[in-house]
Amino acid sequence: MASRIFALVRNRCLNVLRGDALLHRSMPSSQVCSIRGFRTSWVSRMFIQTQDTPNPNCLKFLPNAKVLEQGTRDFPNIGSAKNSPLARHLFRVEGVKAVFLGPDFITVTKVDDETEWKVIKPHIFAAIMDFFTTGLPVLDDGSASTQVSEDTQPREGDSETVLAIKELIETRIRPTVQEDGGDILYMGFEDGVVKLKLQGSCTGCPSSSVTLKAGIQ
Repeated sequence: MASRIFALVRNRCLNVLRGDALLHRSMPSSQVCSIRGFRTSWVSRMFIQTQDTPNPNCLKFLPNAKVLEQGTRDFPNIGSAKNSPLARHLFRVEGVKAVFLGPDFITVTKVDDETEWKVIKPHIFAAIMDFFTTGLPVLDDGSASTQVSEDTQPREGDSETVLAIKELIETRIRPTVQEDGGDILYMGFEDGVVKLKLQGSCTGCPSSSVTLKAGIQ
């Protein structure tokens, strides 16, 4: 009898791990997805929270697991995700336009305003949980290919202005931007113009220009 009960519970848990997650909608500001089950290569419990970003088309997912060992990685389209099993897993969800990975978060961008989060969010939850049960690496090409803020490292020949800009980006702007589920890259300084590249939730964000002007000025 006990073995039969165990088998029933185990089968139910495996179904949960395949994506039939229990979504708790009691929290007004975020949704929580939790699973309990039997795993051989990871953990017996997973807890995912979501966090809104300034970009209404982007949502930040926070699993209770390390995503990248260091740095960030941007996948603006499915073609760029060939070296990331996790990103490819998420691109299988209909309505996902872009994926951005950070040390402990995953930012997902939906295709347009008409696509509703309440429709695709459960599928994203399931995709994340399903991936972490596979034991696959987040990146096929290893952590060395992650973006490790080398853009703001001081280099020979940098002027005092460039050094000040790099320090400002690294210490003040980048932490704020990553908290919002994105990143910012220093691309150069020429004729009084700072060239930057926005990634993740910052791409196409209505408030990105305000953030940059406030930080740089």
